Amino acid sequence: MARDVTDTTVLSSRRELIEWLEAGNKPQGPHRIGTEHEKIPFYKADQSPVPYKGHAGAGGIEALLQGLRAQSGWSPIVDGPHTIIGLADDHGGGAISLEPGGQFELSGAPLLDVHETMDEFDRHMAAVKTIGDMIGVGFLDLGASPLWTRAQTPVMPKQRYEIMARYMPKVGSRGLDMMFRTATIQTNLDFASEADMVRKMRVSLALQPLATALFANSPFLDGGLNGFLSMRSEIWRHTDGDRTGMMPFMFEPGAGFESYVDFALAAPMYFVKRGEVYHDVAGARFGDLLEGRLAHLPGERATLSDWANHLSTVFPEVRLKRYIEMRGADMGPRSHIGALPALFVGLLYDQDSLQAALDLVAGWSAQERQRLRDETPRLGLAASIGGRTLRDIGRDALAIAERGLSRRARRNGKGQDETIYLDPLRRIVETGQPRAAELIAHFKGDWRDSVLPAFSACAL
Repeated sequence: MARDVTDTTVLSSRRELIEWLEAGNKPQGPHRIGTEHEKIPFYKADQSPVPYKGHAGAGGIEALLQGLRAQSGWSPIVDGPHTIIGLADDHGGGAISLEPGGQFELSGAPLLDVHETMDEFDRHMAAVKTIGDMIGVGFLDLGASPLWTRAQTPVMPKQRYEIMARYMPKVGSRGLDMMFRTATIQTNLDFASEADMVRKMRVSLALQPLATALFANSPFLDGGLNGFLSMRSEIWRHTDGDRTGMMPFMFEPGAGFESYVDFALAAPMYFVKRGEVYHDVAGARFGDLLEGRLAHLPGERATLSDWANHLSTVFPEVRLKRYIEMRGADMGPRSHIGALPALFVGLLYDQDSLQAALDLVAGWSAQERQRLRDETPRLGLAASIGGRTLRDIGRDALAIAERGLSRRARRNGKGQDETIYLDPLRRIVETGQPRAAELIAHFKGDWRDSVLPAFSACAL
């Protein structure tokens, strides 16, 4: 999550909300790739969590941000007049932001290929580790924090998170765990038109459980096994059903931007930002703000920034902004950073592959897709739909993605195309074992029922 949008243009109609999404159409391209990844910081000396201000003389998240600011020259993102909560490259190079429990996120720049994505990740991690080493901080590549309770997890000083934390327990049993104890990789992709968006959304939604199974990497919580391959994904199943889920309406005839706008309008608001202040309006409807009759802020009218910020507070498995955001994968090791965009670029950015992917998921009902989504956090690639396991479907999806990437023919300096980034996913499908399964085996074997070895084995 990067900095909030600040466009104060006043809105007066639902049509303008739809037009904001339509402005994401890029009929001429080039269609780009944005990748986001969240790392869980910890103190190397004792595997304890890293608070904002640090403790006992050790630097914290604030020191990490200030060190990166000095090194990169990126502009600070602040909450209120003074509290630094992130950094932004004013030349379009992405942004660094904080998730509620201190998860350290890079929202990457829109890039042309996965080779550039990996170069960006390596530059980012080199900088982060340089400052981290100075203050004794390392970073976990897991999808959920393995050791600390929610009470032990730090809270970042962001007004929007204070509002969300008060509201979450009212609308689900795991919302606070989602906020404070999970981490993800996301990839963001473009669309050419409304029809192109719908086709890509349908493939992405139907195959998001496959992404969850392939990238499953959160088997630990509270110092032990949690019974799932992707606890992060399971936690999302119990987080505010008004703003999460598989969006079956996107598969209905006539689905489009208007359908998504109606979904977002049905989701209650969290906040309205005016100046540097986040006003708590949790539970209120955006439509009331649009019409100037929001009881919390009488007379205030919705702005473009309010709409963009509201869209950032709905969390379906695939999110629509002015691009499509894949949200099903756990955070993972370096190889997973390139694998996620490679998979979906291969499926969506080549028209033949996109049609093949649509054919792959055709005939699945909304009930079947939902059951698959519900079963995957525990069963992984053994979950099934239409009489086929996700492992079988994964073989087909990877073959489709490989053909799409081959036809793109984007090569690095060694002459390799983007299919090289599918290698870790091929191995997972061949063995049927995502990284979570490997970690569970270590926990039961050479780790002797302890998660502490994860702080070295799963450190970036």
